Amino acid sequence: MKFLNPTLRVLPCLFALTLSLPALCAPVRLVDQAPAKITNPVPGVILVDFERVAFANLRLTPPAGSKQEVTIHFGEASTDGRINRKPPGTVRYASTKITLDGGQPVIAAPPADKRNTTHGSAIRTPKEWGVVLPFRWVEIEGWQGELKPSQITRQAAFASTWNDDAANFKSSDPLLDRIWELCRYSIKATTFAGVYVDGDRERIPYEADAYINQLCHYYSDPDPQMARDTFDQLMKFPTWPTEWASHMIFMAHADWMRTGDTKWLASRYEALKPKLLLDRAREDGLLVSNAAQVKRDDIVDWPAAERDGFQFKPVNTVVNAFHIRTLAMMADLAQALKKDDEAADYRTKESKARASFQEKLFDSTRGIFIDGEGSTHSSQHANLFPLAFGLLPEKHQSSVTRQVVSRGMACSVYAAQYLMEALFQNDAGTEALALILAPTDRSWKHMVESGTTISWEAWDQKYKPNQDWNHAWGAAPANILPRFILGAEAAAPGWGTAHIRPQPCGLKSAEGKIPTPIGPVMVSWKNGNRFQFSVKLPGGMRAQIDLPAHEKSTGVFHNGKPIAAKRSGSRWLLEKTISGAIDLEVR
Repeated sequence: MKFLNPTLRVLPCLFALTLSLPALCAPVRLVDQAPAKITNPVPGVILVDFERVAFANLRLTPPAGSKQEVTIHFGEASTDGRINRKPPGTVRYASTKITLDGGQPVIAAPPADKRNTTHGSAIRTPKEWGVVLPFRWVEIEGWQGELKPSQITRQAAFASTWNDDAANFKSSDPLLDRIWELCRYSIKATTFAGVYVDGDRERIPYEADAYINQLCHYYSDPDPQMARDTFDQLMKFPTWPTEWASHMIFMAHADWMRTGDTKWLASRYEALKPKLLLDRAREDGLLVSNAAQVKRDDIVDWPAAERDGFQFKPVNTVVNAFHIRTLAMMADLAQALKKDDEAADYRTKESKARASFQEKLFDSTRGIFIDGEGSTHSSQHANLFPLAFGLLPEKHQSSVTRQVVSRGMACSVYAAQYLMEALFQNDAGTEALALILAPTDRSWKHMVESGTTISWEAWDQKYKPNQDWNHAWGAAPANILPRFILGAEAAAPGWGTAHIRPQPCGLKSAEGKIPTPIGPVMVSWKNGNRFQFSVKLPGGMRAQIDLPAHEKSTGVFHNGKPIAAKRSGSRWLLEKTISGAIDLEVR
């Protein structure tokens, strides 16, 4: 095979014209990686460990003058110190035989998988690469003599623009730090296709996957292009679930908040309108599902066993929570494009649907939402999504939050994104962090301790036997921890104004670097008898600061002097925005 320049930048769309991919796809490249360890587990077998899984192939350089046939095994999982050659579900294993002749470099790639490399809807990687497969371990049989590290190189595919130094997170809990790094690396590793794909089984984008991937990418690396290319791909090739349509509006709104770019938005705004599903709205503003939609399209969560017993009805609480949230977002987008009449219309529709939502789907006796009109069942999902989207009166916040917390991690890794948002946004951050770190098989602690190096599609193999072990929608802590533990979010489109609201949640300290379009935000805090807080903003950014208040604290101090701040419950809110760098202390 042809020897490749491993740092060649390529546009994946050039090699997938049959898919009509966007004209400007985010560039990806192959990066040379040396082995972390080479051992001989049994005579005649060389085991090579690259430490983490990546979508890749190999470049082998045999000794000059040698001629040999070798068998190469690629593995994503191991067992008893060897590659697992019969892994569960769609966990990857493959093997190939190649002939090495004359000391020339040879590309060793696994056989193509018809489903994800040649199927009509699968995203192609460049032909010049050969096949890439997610693997960590390689076993080689038939190699003559010692295999030196210089003779084997993994060519791993990543976004060309990826910057490993763009973000970091460190806390007083080493396990939490490992979880963040697992999730951050998961986002990097799954950039291999140039657009966000749903792991290796299908290699196609899905809207909900892409939105979570987008949020995590923003907090791991500053380049927005891959999210945009994925958006354009999904506008041309949408998938089937009802709520996935809503996620296209979520993606557009997230881009606008991230970049402040109304030019990009303007050319896509009209195409977003059908994603509101207004053709399904009845007189009171709520969406109605027909029999086929109830049976198949209304997804609530995935896989199906992760729905906490949700009862599907024609008027579905989760579907309508998404709908109402998208109306509010479309009003924002219309306003940004100076379409004031449309913005007002969306706000009117949102207000009407919200009132109906609370009247028809909220059980005031129990103080919680039911699954749908005519249902008596109240799942975690029927409550976590309205809580995350701010769709309930403040007087019911505590009862809905209690119901959500009481169910634990009753949702999938997908819905866990929204569960974490719901809890952190409603004074239950400590409970959210406990779920992330829970000693069960439904937590990110379990993922880390399993030994995986990319987040899973489900909490465990038993919950989805055919799951991928390389699925970015399971990487929510990559955005959740910097957004809520460090507390950094955009308060205005383009990050001209940030909102910094750290939540200690029982941790003693945390610090990190958050990439933004105008430069990194650096946050550090220590939590003891006093809360010590430092932030450094890039030029052109101001920040609203909101700090935790101890029970007996008297105020916020800067250089030993009090600074104007108002107490609101368990928080201190600085009265003026800040710029540059500042050290504060809550006493």
